[in-house]
This record gives sequence, C-alpha cells and structure tokens, in this order.
Amino acid sequence: MMRLAKSCLWSRSLLAFSAITGISANSFASTVPRIERRGSYAIHTLKEKAMLMDEGERRFPPQYQDSQPGKEYLMNPLPQFSNPNYKPSGKLHGKVALVTGGDSGIGRSVCYHFALEGATVAFTYVKNVEDIDANDMLKITNESRVKGSGDPIAIPTDLRYDKNCKDVVDDVIAKYGRIDILVNSPAMQYYVYSYTLEEITEERLENVFRTNIFSYFFMSRHALEHMKEGSAIINTTSALAYTATPPHWLDYISTKGAIVSFTRALALHLVDKKIRVNGVAPGAIWTPLQAAALNDEEIATLGSTAPMDRAGQPYEVAPSYVFLASEQDSSYFTGQVLHPNGGIMVNG
Repeated sequence: MMRLAKSCLWSRSLLAFSAITGISANSFASTVPRIERRGSYAIHTLKEKAMLMDEGERRFPPQYQDSQPGKEYLMNPLPQFSNPNYKPSGKLHGKVALVTGGDSGIGRSVCYHFALEGATVAFTYVKNVEDIDANDMLKITNESRVKGSGDPIAIPTDLRYDKNCKDVVDDVIAKYGRIDILVNSPAMQYYVYSYTLEEITEERLENVFRTNIFSYFFMSRHALEHMKEGSAIINTTSALAYTATPPHWLDYISTKGAIVSFTRALALHLVDKKIRVNGVAPGAIWTPLQAAALNDEEIATLGSTAPMDRAGQPYEVAPSYVFLASEQDSSYFTGQVLHPNGGIMVNG
C-alpha cells in the first residue's frame, strides 16, 4: 500500500508536467535519469529519501495548492507565526511600519512581532485571493498591538504594477501621515519539472520578476518620498540567492539574487540621508510559498539539506526584521543581509 501511495505521488507530477508542456508522461519518465544526473544537485536524492520515509517521518504531509500565491489557512500543519517565549521591549514604539505580503508566512510573523514591539502596522495582500488570510492577520494584529499604537490596516492590491504601489503608500500616508519602516516581502515561485529553460515562458518570467523584484523597486521609490532620517527598508531575499540549489527554480533564484544587489546599491544610495537598507535571507521556512510551489517529495524532506536538519518556522525569522527595523539595535547596519537558514554557510 505504501509503495502504491508513493507511486501515485510521482504519477501526479508526471501528469501535471504532461498537461503543461504537451510532452507525454512516458517520454518524460524516460528522460528523468538523465536529467537527475545533471549538475551538483541531485533531485533523485530528495526523492529517494522521501520514498524511504515512513508517514510519521515526513517533515510535512503531502498537500497541494493549485494557484499562486499560496494560502496559509489551507496548510497542514499551519505555520507558527508566534513564539510564546518572545519578550517584546518596545523597540518600535511610535513607528509606522508597512509590510508588503503581510497576510501570511514570514510577513505575518513580521507584522505580529512589529505590533508586539509597539509599531503601528499596515500590510498588503493580494486582492480577491488572500482575503481569508488577510482577515485573520488583521484580527491577530489588532489583538497583539500595544497601547498607544494605531489601528492596523490591510490593503488589498496587486504590487506588480507601479501605480498600485503608489496607491498603497498614499493610503498609508493618508491614514498615519508617515512611514518609518518598509518591509518588502512578497514572492512568487513556480515548480519547474525539468532543467530546461523552455518551461519558463516569457509570461511566467515577467510575472515572477514583477512580483519578486519590480514591486520592491516601486514600493521603495514611493515610500522614500515620506521616509526621514532614521527610517529603515528591509528586503526579503533567500538563501537560494547564495547557494543556487535546487537550480530548477532558476527564475525565482534570479530574482532573489537581484534583491541582494538592489539592497546593497540602495543602501549606498541612501547612506547620506541616514536611511538604512538591509535584507533577510531565510532558508527553508514552512510558509504558503512552499505549499504552493513544492512537490510531495520536497515537502516531505523540507529542511533536510540544512545542518540543523529541519525547516524553520516564521517566528524564527521575524526577530531578524525586528533587529534591522530597530534603530537603537542596528544603527551601524546598512547594505547587510541576515541569514536565518538553519546553519547553511554563505558568503555575504
């Protein structure tokens, strides 16, 4: 029975690939051994490890979301955005923070921790797609905020386009009159079934780049019109920008590398204005991005390539954003990237 179930998981991947590309499942299956031998990253290693796992040994159970972005409320288990042992100390008291993609995943945990630290929080979500997660997050932020902070707001939008980003900033300024902290965190990632570039269409490439890096440019440009000395911009990149494995996420990895360079260049551009720009490069973290982009084998083994041999939770990443947002803690940090990644050694 177990072998049959495992076989079904692989069959589903073959059928999905066939539907997308028009290549027959049998034809693709015959090329798998050749594809898996390419490069230093062996896909079959994860697959074999997953196949050898008993149900209780899997990091996360099989699950599938058929659209982007992923939805947190559909995940099993739900990501952990809060840590009962976290001790807030008013690090962001009086600050106004705008967190893009704050309805779920790492963004949700960042909003929660910012609220605990005294910030007034505004966050964006994808209109008509992430409404359930956004409503949950708005309730969480309201319950977490401290005395003296403003009411949080959730802004539905599509950040891929410049005008929408300007409208978001205008909404925040109209509500609060200022922006002290900008967190750029939206990301889109599609699964790639082969090592070939043919699968990455022009439409898909533009969609990934508009979400993962264009929005960072647009949001920063418009927010900076209202940011003053002591303000901070924090960009979300990825450990994949440094390791580039698995390489079949080529479009996603390329955007994350661009975010690193964008962070460094913008930091130097703004250093005379005393506005700090830094980044966070998480490793394998259990978020809706993973649930919507990975196949069953990768979900089962998520985090197994890190020295800590596990995936992280959003609450283990969010304190990095608190540190970088806090002027008293990170006043000598700009152009830098923090690496909550379970022990993966990177340069930069």
